[in-house]
Amino acid sequence: MSSLRNSLRALVTAGLVAALIAPAAVARAEPTPAELTRRIEKSSTELERVVESYNKLAEDIKANKATAAKLAARIGPLEEQTAQSRADVGTIAVTAYKSGRLDAANALLSPGGPSTLLDRLDTLDQLSRQRQQRITGYTENQRRLLDQKGRLDATLAKQAAQAKQLTASRKRIEKDLAELYEMRRQAYGRATEPTPPKARSGGKSGSGEKAPAVSGRAGAAVRYAYGALGKPYVWAADGPNGYDCSGLTSAAWRAAGKSLPHNTRMQWGVVSHISRSELRPGDLVFYNSLGHVAIYVGDGQVIHAPTFGRNVEKRALALMPPYGYGRVR
Repeated sequence: MSSLRNSLRALVTAGLVAALIAPAAVARAEPTPAELTRRIEKSSTELERVVESYNKLAEDIKANKATAAKLAARIGPLEEQTAQSRADVGTIAVTAYKSGRLDAANALLSPGGPSTLLDRLDTLDQLSRQRQQRITGYTENQRRLLDQKGRLDATLAKQAAQAKQLTASRKRIEKDLAELYEMRRQAYGRATEPTPPKARSGGKSGSGEKAPAVSGRAGAAVRYAYGALGKPYVWAADGPNGYDCSGLTSAAWRAAGKSLPHNTRMQWGVVSHISRSELRPGDLVFYNSLGHVAIYVGDGQVIHAPTFGRNVEKRALALMPPYGYGRVR
């Protein structure tokens, strides 16, 4: 009995110890705010790459649609011209058949004899050849245009399929972010930064900061960027109520009368590459292997749309190691 009591006592003691230790172990497993922040930043960086890929695809689709529309506009008149040429030849054939004026026997019996027949037949042959050449030319042009449009349609279909893939990938990452945001709510009380009142109401700047005096188009771009301060990061958006990184820079320069593609890598492809020492307000600063872009506003500062859950902000240029610098041409 003593041995049994000792065994039971040992089991109860072990159970109590386990009960006391288990909650502590679970508590230690809870991620710290710093750990949550690292996880959010990592997922946000991954998602931003997907968003920029999505933006590039949207730009490509937009360009191809415009080209397809131009081709369609050119094909229409060619079809009408071809139909008219066919009708001309048909009219000649019907007229010749009904009138008989170009019949060989009639020409032989009419004044002028065989030479008149040859002249008439030669004239008819020339007219026919001219019209047939026109038909051939129009048909060939139409064939080339239809062939190009067919290739464009295939490209658009491929891009639509890619867009679906990107959307599915984006949704998966957003689901992960939603979980992280929930943990961030638990840690900080909210998942996203509050939007300043001025930014919510469409004011000049959520921070109340005044844009520096910069002349020309660069000044217009800088002023626009200041006006976006405090507005939320919204993926694939280019204003006026939210922006992603390349959406902000494209919107700022659109306000200055210059068109930039809504994609970081494509923006890098259209700007003039400059050195750090050449930076002027309005220039673009690229980061993260062309995964992020900001607009330089002078005094070693940039304005950018940081990432999900954050608002447009002004930061030191060295917020992360720059990839390169570009000037809008």
